Amino acid sequence: MASPIPLRGRLRRYGTSYAMLLPFLALFAGFLLWPLANSLYLSFTTFDGINPAVFTGVDNFVQLASDTRFRHALGNTALYVVGSVVLGTLLSLGLALAFNGTSWPHRIMRTLFFLPSVTSSIALMLMWKWVLYPSDVGLANTIVDWFGGSAVAWLATPGLTIPILVLMSVWGGMGYGMVLYVAGLGSIPQEYYEAAKIDGASTWRQFRHITLPLLRPVTTYVVVTGLIGAFQVFEAVYIVFSQGANTIGGVLDSGLMIVPYLYDQGFTHFRLGYASAIAWVLFLVIFVLSLINLRVGRAMKEL
Repeated sequence: MASPIPLRGRLRRYGTSYAMLLPFLALFAGFLLWPLANSLYLSFTTFDGINPAVFTGVDNFVQLASDTRFRHALGNTALYVVGSVVLGTLLSLGLALAFNGTSWPHRIMRTLFFLPSVTSSIALMLMWKWVLYPSDVGLANTIVDWFGGSAVAWLATPGLTIPILVLMSVWGGMGYGMVLYVAGLGSIPQEYYEAAKIDGASTWRQFRHITLPLLRPVTTYVVVTGLIGAFQVFEAVYIVFSQGANTIGGVLDSGLMIVPYLYDQGFTHFRLGYASAIAWVLFLVIFVLSLINLRVGRAMKEL
């Protein structure tokens, strides 16, 4: 058994590599590790950005438990996450199956569906705000008027807020998932399908027993990244449904999500300690759900 290399020998052998890593490690520590540690500390304090932080223990987290607006934001976010992730994943898979070929029409359609994923989110939200503008200027009400209907207050109807947010999310993100699924479909050996056809398997049975199982790693990735992105939704609420300084969540807080509420508490009311506590609760929620999804995906892979 080879003896371990002493520290001096390792430094002599890998010293140049370690030295080349130092700039990255310094930036990583300065712009990621230190802000994370500082945010964790601030979550246990009362801090307004001007006066020194005052340590208050777990008071911020106790207050979160009784904060009705936070619970409302958490409920809205849960509905939004379920709707956007489930619909986005299903539509991404459907588009990949529909436009999986190498012909030019399929390539053009994949490009068209993928464009919103690489377009500025601010530009997309401004476009949606124009589409849903409450008067006849908005595209949606113009189309309604063509069919003889009356103008709809799309952005002022609480019952439409979550469906509109889900629609914007699915429309903007399903092209990205489609590209991932197309790559996954391309990696499946065609011999499996040929053998299934010889055995008389129908198209549905091929999809169920070959395509879906072999796409589980892609599905896991799409779902996990979709969960993370959906929990962090901000631009849609802030731009489309913000109608004033105190209405970041739309009418009756119907579109209030966790991240907009965090922003409202931190940068409108300058409760930075409380906002940090919200951020860490959000981190824990995403972390736990991602772990559960990975464990479920691993368990299904072993079946």
